[in-house]
Amino acid sequence: MVIGPHLPQGLTTPATLVLADRLERNLTRMAAFAGESRIALRPHAKTHKCVEIARRQMELGALGLSVATVGEAEILARKRDSRAYTASEVTDVFVAYPLWADDELLRRLGRLADRVQVTVGADSAQAVERLAPIARDLRVMIEIDCGLARSGVTPAGVTVVAQAAERINLELSGVFTFPGHSYGPGAGAGAAEDEARVLAEAAEILVASGFRCEQRSGGSTPSARLVRPGTLTEIRPGVYVFNDAQQVELGVAAMDDVALMVASTVVSRPASDRFVLDAGSKVLGPDRMSWATGHGRLADWPHARVVGLWEHHAVVELQGRGPALGEIVAVVPNHVCTAVNLVADLLVVDGGSVVERWPVAARAANR
Repeated sequence: MVIGPHLPQGLTTPATLVLADRLERNLTRMAAFAGESRIALRPHAKTHKCVEIARRQMELGALGLSVATVGEAEILARKRDSRAYTASEVTDVFVAYPLWADDELLRRLGRLADRVQVTVGADSAQAVERLAPIARDLRVMIEIDCGLARSGVTPAGVTVVAQAAERINLELSGVFTFPGHSYGPGAGAGAAEDEARVLAEAAEILVASGFRCEQRSGGSTPSARLVRPGTLTEIRPGVYVFNDAQQVELGVAAMDDVALMVASTVVSRPASDRFVLDAGSKVLGPDRMSWATGHGRLADWPHARVVGLWEHHAVVELQGRGPALGEIVAVVPNHVCTAVNLVADLLVVDGGSVVERWPVAARAANR
């Protein structure tokens, strides 16, 4: 069964495509889930980095945006002027990262806070203290480690960070975590339970110590729809807008839920069970989890796997009939966030034709 897109004619490959109908379906489904669950949706924009998608997320009721860097926030949050804000404009951003602010970053955060509501992440008293010069302009959320063993304090460590915020008159809005250990076969439900448990524990400790804790923020794409109402106040999934080969392999999404693919040409057929595409790691991205069965998939060839990846070569293994030399195929990257950050533009496809070209506006905004 053909489940890939009807590719536009005349493409120059490799080309990164967004399928408009699938994107809209993914956006509306997550917005509906959040609404029905009475959980605020603050989608993570590091996946798409596009003003056009950010606006649509806001139109569908997002509370604001999550970002990984101040640079992403500067680009995706609208500049304030005399006009009233509309529903599509970003007025609230959360830098979901344990910032360590130097003088330059403080200046940029201050300018950003003049335009929109800004919340930043922190997981140490020392990092919080560096925000003192602009503390009255910001809010902070304390990061909790829920099992990923990356950044974040244990629930027992929240009061030290909260006390530092109190000393500099920095508003504490709550706690957040990232259940990144949901990225494993069968791991989503356990990760969702972990995040709910540690956020609840951290919130209880803060309240018992005399602090307010209005927000409990979490949610990765594999675990977002497993969040139980009442456990979190907001979720921050990012990959759901496009999905990717990882989400397909995890069973979180079907192939026809994938809204971003790379059109790539078969440039070599050195063997009957092997062919080479012109989209390598510089287009697809190099990410491959230990459990993944390949470096990517082909939308219309479910048994094919990208088994080798070089800068400009993708080697695909497929037993039996496959695409012919010169044929253009749709490749699903393993990790869509990396693939988006590698290109300057996304070609929006609707009805088999390219209808728009969206700049990846926050591309390489890594600080």
